[in-house]
Amino acid sequence: MENSIFLKCLFEFLGTYVMILLGAGVCACTSLTGSKGKGGGWIVVTLAWGLAVMCGVLIAGPYTGAHLNPAVSIGLAAAGKFSWSLVAPYIVSQILGAILAAVTIYYFYKDHFDLTEDPQTKLGVFATIPAIKNLKRNFLSEVIGTFVLVLVILFMAEEGNTAEVGLGSIGALPVSLLVMVIGMSLGGTTGYAINPARDFGPRLAHQLLPIKGKGSSGWRYAWVPFFGPIVGALFAALVYWACCMCGA
Repeated sequence: MENSIFLKCLFEFLGTYVMILLGAGVCACTSLTGSKGKGGGWIVVTLAWGLAVMCGVLIAGPYTGAHLNPAVSIGLAAAGKFSWSLVAPYIVSQILGAILAAVTIYYFYKDHFDLTEDPQTKLGVFATIPAIKNLKRNFLSEVIGTFVLVLVILFMAEEGNTAEVGLGSIGALPVSLLVMVIGMSLGGTTGYAINPARDFGPRLAHQLLPIKGKGSSGWRYAWVPFFGPIVGALFAALVYWACCMCGA
């Protein structure tokens, strides 16, 4: 039986919540003062983010295909694999899930946030920050990273021939490995948001939460991890469509 729009949105919300809870959680664990995981490093962060995506996929996959990412929803719709009528409800659900996850992480690690003095370290738990601020190149980094994500999802889903197309359609483990390799290979410039909800939702939470000595939420940079992934996803859909036309 066809799942209702409400049920699909609920599982997009819940899957995104768990994904961001664990993803932002590893950022907090490896960076905040007093944490047992402090200094864990980039490999720990990328491995945990990949596994966080896997957990979100396992929750939402049976119900929605597990998009968990506005860029994925937009890219799949542009490629003709998903209904445009569901894009907006999915995106709202994803952003709300990301906001709640960020709020949860703040209260989970509140003692450590209070001990941490550097505002940038605190912001880095919630949102992405470029290693070298160069907006044009930062934007390109997000475009390319998301292009790879969505293109691989589209081509991997082809062989499976599934009814619901999303992260879950290619299986939890393959998509986990995909996110890991993107982070390890292409994440060093911007922290690889590759997901507008992943950055915007927690950044908004950072703005609203009463975080001691938090500093700026970095809104002048926020357009990069929001629009870069969308452009990358649309480009992936275009390449996928062109390849399918050539193979037809």
